[in-house]
Amino acid sequence: MTASDLVAVSTFRSVAEAQIAKGMLDQAGIESMIRTDDVGGMYPGIGGTQLLVRSDDVDNARDALQADIADGAEMVDGTDAVDVDRDEQG
Repeated sequence: MTASDLVAVSTFRSVAEAQIAKGMLDQAGIESMIRTDDVGGMYPGIGGTQLLVRSDDVDNARDALQADIADGAEMVDGTDAVDVDRDEQG
């Protein structure tokens, strides 16, 4: 995978949640990688953790995540069941 071919399919609040989703994509046969900017671990969760896939795999990856994601996984970008506005309100 080259960086120019990668697309963020989801953004998560933690690396752990992104790793769970990556495992789901691995099971579905979709290559993925995790990217996070947390200043070397000093500020976890500050910018979210992105799950990246090849541009050709975006639709299949989203379908796999929608079918298998756990109810407790919270995605920052709202691409799943989490309502970001609801999280901000309380």
